Amino acid sequence: MLGSLGLLATPFAFGSFSPSSSKTRTLSSKSNHQLAKQLAVESRRGSRKLLGRPVFLFNSVYGKVSHGSPILAVMVDDSSTMTSSEEDAEHIGILDVDSALEPFKDHFQYRVKKYLDQKNLFEKHEGGLEEFAKGYLKFGFNREEGGIVYREWAPAAQEAQVIGDFNGWDGSNHRMEMNQFGVWSIKIPDSGGNPAIPHNSRVKFRFKHGDGVWVDRIPAWIKYATVDTTRFGAPYDGVHWDPPPSERYEFKYPHPPKPKGPRIYEAHVGMSSSEPRINSYREFADDVLPRIRANNYNTVQLMAVMEHSYYASFGYHVTNFFAVSSRSGTPEDLKYLIDKAHSLGLQILMDVVHSHASNNVTDGLNGFDVGQSSQDSYFHSGESGYHKLWDSRLFNYGNWEVLRFLLSNLRWWLEEFKFDGFRFDGVTSMLYHHHGINVGFTGDYNEYFSEATDVDAVVYLMLANSLIHSILPDATVIAEDVSGMPGLGRPVSEGGTGFDYRLAMAIPDKWIDYLKNKNDEEWSMKDLSWSLTNRRQTEKCISYAESHDQAIVGDKTISFFLMDKEMYSGMSCLADASPTVERGIALHKMIHFITMALGGEGYLNFMGNEFGHPEWIDFPREGNGWSYEKCRRQWSLVDTEHLRYKFMNAFDRAMNALDDKFSFLSSTKQIVSSSSEEDKVIVFERGDLVFVFNFHPKNTYDGYKVGCDLPGKYRVALDSDAWEFGGLGRVGHDVDHFTSPEGKPGVPETNFNNRPNSFKVLSPARTCVAYGFWNFGWHHKSLPVSMVLEPFFEVKTWIYRFLTNFSQVYHRVEETPGDINDSNLTGVNETLQVDAVKEENIAESASVVDIMETKSLPVSIESPGVEESPGETNDYNLAGVDERLPIEGAKQENIEEPESPGETNDYNLAGVDERLPIEGAKQENIEEPASVVDRSFAANLDPPEAEEREDGILDD
Repeated sequence: MLGSLGLLATPFAFGSFSPSSSKTRTLSSKSNHQLAKQLAVESRRGSRKLLGRPVFLFNSVYGKVSHGSPILAVMVDDSSTMTSSEEDAEHIGILDVDSALEPFKDHFQYRVKKYLDQKNLFEKHEGGLEEFAKGYLKFGFNREEGGIVYREWAPAAQEAQVIGDFNGWDGSNHRMEMNQFGVWSIKIPDSGGNPAIPHNSRVKFRFKHGDGVWVDRIPAWIKYATVDTTRFGAPYDGVHWDPPPSERYEFKYPHPPKPKGPRIYEAHVGMSSSEPRINSYREFADDVLPRIRANNYNTVQLMAVMEHSYYASFGYHVTNFFAVSSRSGTPEDLKYLIDKAHSLGLQILMDVVHSHASNNVTDGLNGFDVGQSSQDSYFHSGESGYHKLWDSRLFNYGNWEVLRFLLSNLRWWLEEFKFDGFRFDGVTSMLYHHHGINVGFTGDYNEYFSEATDVDAVVYLMLANSLIHSILPDATVIAEDVSGMPGLGRPVSEGGTGFDYRLAMAIPDKWIDYLKNKNDEEWSMKDLSWSLTNRRQTEKCISYAESHDQAIVGDKTISFFLMDKEMYSGMSCLADASPTVERGIALHKMIHFITMALGGEGYLNFMGNEFGHPEWIDFPREGNGWSYEKCRRQWSLVDTEHLRYKFMNAFDRAMNALDDKFSFLSSTKQIVSSSSEEDKVIVFERGDLVFVFNFHPKNTYDGYKVGCDLPGKYRVALDSDAWEFGGLGRVGHDVDHFTSPEGKPGVPETNFNNRPNSFKVLSPARTCVAYGFWNFGWHHKSLPVSMVLEPFFEVKTWIYRFLTNFSQVYHRVEETPGDINDSNLTGVNETLQVDAVKEENIAESASVVDIMETKSLPVSIESPGVEESPGETNDYNLAGVDERLPIEGAKQENIEEPESPGETNDYNLAGVDERLPIEGAKQENIEEPASVVDRSFAANLDPPEAEEREDGILDD
């Protein structure tokens, strides 16, 4: 379990000596190498005194170093470096953010010190972290004066050769030499002024291991790899990629600005064609990127970029880490795609897989493992080096050369291809020695900080995020973590892991649970609002209703869960929509919109789901006859004017446009004021918008009263029931909704749903409407007469804020959150005292979440306690929570999967009935308020979040 905390294997390969002079290396260079190793050992020993908790007992680590080791023969006192690291690690900023982490101070000090020690070693022996991450300029094939130099780290090899097309696959004349660090090298002189190894020619690394057997492997640092597609099951070949200047792609456009609220379009290039085949990078750039831009996304997340020999792995079983997937084109083609995206103002994130590697021996990195010890391999040895559920190999993050390989890999994609950031896959597997297998995270902080934590992996992620943001300060880096580890999204400078965002992975699981197991009447508004707001206030999340995970074979897209086989016959606008289709389209819009508006600080959608793509995803495999039928995107469905897919697509476009106008994703103001189980209505505020979601299957509410913050006038900003979104047009868009004051200033219990103002709306069944606060910054083109009242409202708003700053509020909040599990939580009845709040935008008292900084909030907690249960829990001492009712059990409905329809662009073309006439009436103008109302303020603090899946298994 503690194997990864072992000795650094080969911490120095290119120090103060010339790479070409390995044979004449001086004693001092060898001493530097030994010194680096010794400092690594001393670092671990020096940090031992920080480990006050009994779970951190690392005696077994030191047992791995024998007394006769040359490492111990070079004892150098470098206490100044270690002392500096200890001093830097003494103050952990994240403890100021979340005081509940204070009992784990020793853990944070230990990993921060280990991170600083590692950076110090890089600085001393490699020129610093950024220089260390330029390994691709040394390893692999590189042009040097008068020839090509090839280097490979393979300490387990006894002999080695380079072979390929250039020498007829006979390496007898191209034998390599190994230095004392396990690095094999050879310089191949130019021939007649031309490179001896031509561009785009095949190459491999041939070596003999301990059994005397010669094997051929693809070079670990290869930039391109291809396969003979005419031969079934043919092995991949490494390709020397060094195009002449005339064939190199030159970038024309700079990185676009980093969006405050990323709206991410998750895409797979290979399956982006409407035809049953693999699509190319250039086709994706020309055909799909304009669609993404038209739907107002600002970020594209590309899957399956790194070469993977098994297509059906979705790109997650990587074989060649520095090579682009050759199925879709060349490295220059990928550069064209990224540059085209930048020209459209789109950031491009890469789905990077550093959590494991393909088990493929012939084509991948695993081929370098021939049974040697972990310190001489990229992977752990034995069971700790194998993921039994993924059938893949696990990296040894404590190995110097592994760190060089992975950190250089990140820099390679940033520098060579101009990616704007990464989405790190399988982070949970990296964070823990148990890899999250059969582990249900309940939110107890002890689950995150114990001997189960892989500190080497955490330190690697800290180094990775530090490197990424030093190279590209505006980079966006996202973690796929299901455990909810605190600090994952806090800066490295505070002792956090350094990610900008993490995926809110519990949200799609919640929607699938509701769609599979509950009828509409059983949907709990409190449970939904809790699940959507259940996250750490100080760590940003990317919310999503469905990604690629939810649509892979064995499951379905949300639209197919909702409408199932009727998507084959009921999507034509030339006939009346069936109740199933009408319900499906309405809920599809509502599910995605409330997830976006309430679920996080960013939003993600998988390719095709914006228009309700039917069915599921199934890559070509033996089980489906190697068919591409379910491994494509049927763009014709949304492009066909008389099909209803256009309505869902138009609403998706409008959702993103709404954030463009109001920037609600990046707003820290988030308050759920009502989650009515009886009405099946959720009302909340995000930024300057008030959202009303009516999930009731039948009831329409006329004159429905909703609470709000500022007094003034509100108008419809987005309406799912509008005609252009396939609705019935029942909500009037030209109606002015004037607020009325509620209760006494500074006394929340006298307000309406703890909101100081209210207005009334029409809320049809299964619709959602966003209302915008009307001021000089936003209004319709045709200005109503009432605009003359606007300056009056502006003055009232200023007075309102001024009075609130001097109010002191004591407010008792009753919480029944349900799935809370935190050993540090003493109760849920909180007495909150707020005194002299300084922010201009004062956070409002509400039942769910007020995502504002709480530094100025003196808080006392008094409660008899609460029974806790595992599940999706919330952050302790960070954000407010709404009451949550237990989820009622329900029988799971078995939905039969229909047979494949074949050509799907002829969905139900019969019928000529026009749409139903507009029902409903214009809403009445609500009277404007007569007085200025002071604002009450209170905040709720919630326990630590952990997102749990039943089986605890991480998929990808």
